[in-house]
Amino acid sequence: MARETLPATVASTITEPSAKENPSPSPNDVRRRSFLKGLGVVGAALSAGSLLTGEAEAQDRSGFITVGDVAILRFLAAAEILETDLWQQYNELGGIPDSEVPGGSGSRLYTKALEVLDGDMPQYIHDNTEDEMTHELFINAYLVSKGAEPVNLDPFRTLPSSQATGAQQIGRLTNLMQLSVDTTWYTRYRSRTGNPDLGDTFPQAIPSIATGQHPAIPRTDDDVQPDPSKPHHISDLTQAIANTAGFHFATIEQGGTSLYPQVAQRVTSLEVLRIVLSLGGTEICHFQTWSDKAGNAPHVSVVDPVTGLTVTFPDLNSPPLDGEDFQTNLIMPEPTAFLSRKLPACSIIRPTATKGAAMGALKALTADGLFIGQSPQFFKFMRTLAIEADLAVRQ
Repeated sequence: MARETLPATVASTITEPSAKENPSPSPNDVRRRSFLKGLGVVGAALSAGSLLTGEAEAQDRSGFITVGDVAILRFLAAAEILETDLWQQYNELGGIPDSEVPGGSGSRLYTKALEVLDGDMPQYIHDNTEDEMTHELFINAYLVSKGAEPVNLDPFRTLPSSQATGAQQIGRLTNLMQLSVDTTWYTRYRSRTGNPDLGDTFPQAIPSIATGQHPAIPRTDDDVQPDPSKPHHISDLTQAIANTAGFHFATIEQGGTSLYPQVAQRVTSLEVLRIVLSLGGTEICHFQTWSDKAGNAPHVSVVDPVTGLTVTFPDLNSPPLDGEDFQTNLIMPEPTAFLSRKLPACSIIRPTATKGAAMGALKALTADGLFIGQSPQFFKFMRTLAIEADLAVRQ
């Protein structure tokens, strides 16, 4: 299967099965099935007989994408759909809802708390949301243009929305109200010696949000009650929720920053490579923006009245956190070990090792708490997409 390719227009080159072959699936069957057998789904979306013909083999290689390319694009499409879902929730409450990114009416004090990190936060949230929407739509449209199956996660939109004023009351794919935010990206990108690809680990910048379950959007209007004793009437709880969001923005986008170069090493088609590199570059732009803003999160410590957990955002520029690993104005990757410690240090995206990249991304999103409340069918579907993507081999 690794050597099979999809012609640019699969429908025009599908061959009729011989008498000894099983009948080809109907279009409806194809839409319901995945590409690999034995991975928790039924059958194969496109049979080997439908993938290659003499005419297709004679066409220029640039008109083909491999089954592995399709698997990678399908996983990326699913990842972008999930990103769009979470960013839409952020935009509804703290961004700029408009004709480009419709839905929601905003939460005034939550938005003000985000603006403490940067006055342009609502615009940046809006733009990040729009970017992810275009990514998911483009990848799915490209898959369809190649005769491949797009990704549809609509059956899994079952999670509840925030009950705070400003949020749409619709089904969600992701949960932003019970997060365990991994903040090791903060120290990883400031380290001059460590690289996760070489087995190094890194401390959490904000340990209190890395364990337990914390909201990054207001759960109800109780989370955004005004406190007249505070500047702009922003309570410590509201600010802590906004700070959590600020770090979570970068956590999500650094994942995409690594995922795209990781899977790029496995694609075959130059056109697909162009897509992956082009979209991946935008993820890097997102990450650098959010890594800058997260460092502006003000010091606050508060007990969450819902969970009983203490959430503390320290001053990252004060002892004992005032070393290079925590310096808040470092927004570009520090040079570090790459490929081998015998080679000179180099400023890089990290990690970029490709083995198990898709499954690693899925595990990270799951550990983040984004899928708390999702169905077993959702996890089965996403694991299948990840396994298929990780089986792709560059040819």
